[in-house]
Amino acid sequence: MNKEKKFDEVCEECEKIEESVSQNLIMHGYKICNSCKLSKLIFPI
Repeated sequence: MNKEKKFDEVCEECEKIEESVSQNLIMHGYKICNSCKLSKLIFPI
């Protein structure tokens, strides 16, 4: 079960394991961390 939790918290952009990934997946539907979300907000390319 621990492996499943780590897999759910892996960012699709930078491959880091963070808690914010699962939070962003629930809130926005994207499996990315807060730093990648911020960079996409500033540079939306």
